[in-house]
Amino acid sequence: MTEPDTGGARAGAGTQVTMDRAAVPVTAAAVEALDAGALDAYSRAVTGVAERLVPSVAGLRVHAARRGGVGSGSAVVISGDGLLLTSAHVVQGARHGTATFASGEQAAFEVVGADRPSDLAVVRASGSGYVPAELGDAGSLRVGQLVVAIGNPFGLAGSVSAGVVSALGRSLAVSPGTSSRLVDNVIQTDAALHPGNSGGALAVTSGHVVGINTAVVGPGIGQGLGMAVPVNTTTLAVVAALAVGRRVRRAYLGVGGGSRRLAASTTTPAGYERGVEVTAVTEGGPAGRAGVRPGDVIVSLDGVPVHDIGDLQGLLGEERIGRPGTLGVVRDGTVHDRAVVYDELPA
Repeated sequence: MTEPDTGGARAGAGTQVTMDRAAVPVTAAAVEALDAGALDAYSRAVTGVAERLVPSVAGLRVHAARRGGVGSGSAVVISGDGLLLTSAHVVQGARHGTATFASGEQAAFEVVGADRPSDLAVVRASGSGYVPAELGDAGSLRVGQLVVAIGNPFGLAGSVSAGVVSALGRSLAVSPGTSSRLVDNVIQTDAALHPGNSGGALAVTSGHVVGINTAVVGPGIGQGLGMAVPVNTTTLAVVAALAVGRRVRRAYLGVGGGSRRLAASTTTPAGYERGVEVTAVTEGGPAGRAGVRPGDVIVSLDGVPVHDIGDLQGLLGEERIGRPGTLGVVRDGTVHDRAVVYDELPA
């Protein structure tokens, strides 16, 4: 018996999609194959970074007399002769320790230099022949971009997690012991970070390290919110100074905040499009003395436009310490010039 041609799909023959009169079957197996292909692409990206970087990331056991015991963290190899980059809070109060690599090899290390304001430190491991990681530029990061974290959570060397860049240009308040500091321009990610990840690598799919993880968000275990100090021109200058044992000196304003786009009514007369919205002001600091308050938007420093915290960091070099200057501040839609004297950021 011949069935009439209705121009549609026959029942029982499987779901069909008609395009240009050509019926293409879409089966459960085909859907699974598409999902598997997407997963393979993601997996290839993550495993590629892991294979490239795991040999260049070490777990640190730190002997810190001030903290009364042994701490742990992570570090990234940055030279073949044993220089490793880590977080300052990992080695705080310590002079030496042991680095353990995913291969199981161990090496003693000594702390070369640490810079608490950037939360970066450099240590030197004994021996040579290390595989250095390639450093990238966090300035090219975009929100939503895939990133991979590699470190030593809970002493488990060579651990890998992945996520995306959740936000850029954050300010992170950290309070080790009785002192406090604000780490500016950090990368926010949802890649899982836990105690021991601090000092480890945050990398993009090319395998370039764009951040040094600082797992210090809230007490205890990470809460789906990880932070990393960016690798950029400013932080590379800090690393270069630490690598030769030099203390990093810098001027500071005493503000915390993040980038903000200005309203058109503000941008047209002044020519500014973005600035740093102030969310916190250090009491007695240069900005506070200059009359800056939360809600203000800093758009220039000594006449140089400022778009984000990174711009401020780049301008507040050692040469400005003790010098008078001028801040361009937007308040109530109007740009005001504020006279300021830059202090030296406390060590």
